Amino acid sequence: MARGRRIYEGKAKVLYEGPEPGTLIQYFKDDATAFNAEKHAIITGKGVLNNRISEYIMLRLQEVGIPTHFIKRLNMREQLIREVEIIPVEVVVRNVAAGSFAKRFKQDEGTPLPRSIVEYYYKSDELGDPLITEEHITAFNWASPPELDDMFNLALRINDYLSGLFMGAGMKLIDFKVEFGRLYTAEDVRIVLADEISPDSCRLWDTKTNDSMDKDRFRKDLGGLREAYQEVARRLGILQEMGPAEITSLSDAAGGEASAPDKADAVPADPKASNDDTKPA
Repeated sequence: MARGRRIYEGKAKVLYEGPEPGTLIQYFKDDATAFNAEKHAIITGKGVLNNRISEYIMLRLQEVGIPTHFIKRLNMREQLIREVEIIPVEVVVRNVAAGSFAKRFKQDEGTPLPRSIVEYYYKSDELGDPLITEEHITAFNWASPPELDDMFNLALRINDYLSGLFMGAGMKLIDFKVEFGRLYTAEDVRIVLADEISPDSCRLWDTKTNDSMDKDRFRKDLGGLREAYQEVARRLGILQEMGPAEITSLSDAAGGEASAPDKADAVPADPKASNDDTKPA
């Protein structure tokens, strides 16, 4: 499927016009970033794995009634998605103390929280994605009170489902970040899950060893990030669905199925678009 005009490039993905009005093509890059892009590297094959993992999770969530922007995977690096108006608020759900949360509240990493905690962050690289409250969100009209209720409830439903999904595959869902957008139709406007869900946006620990299986391996210089992402895909049964050529593509920058983005037509990053380092941190 031919791509249209490039409309946005972020740290981990590129968005192009889709084949029909109201659609976009989302391309997954191999870039790994942390600390608001102060740390950067290319992890060959990362985009292929994140595309597959996010596709799998989006489809499972759709099966249990979670509305998403996902339509279908096009190839090893691209998805066809619905165009939505991204709400400039990152929603983080935390089940276990880790990362910045553990430091902020002087908690030992790995301490289970009394209940799942939902946090909100304003999407702004310039401001460092500050922690915000519901009052900020409604006062600045980033989302209406009913929209915020939808985001909160959907985030907890996603957490309930994914916690069980990952636990069944030998992984603990420590925390994760999601983004939502407004999907405009002829009938109404609804809040849907957007962006991606992958080891870039989730903190996953092995249930037996507590080893990190997510982007903390990059943040903390632990090494083995691609291998960890491959293990997540294997445990979810995704590698078994991939053909030999696709697995081989993990060591190839473009995988032969979708060419890498052309830097010549890059456009500035939109802070309200769906992409970031990504949380949780």
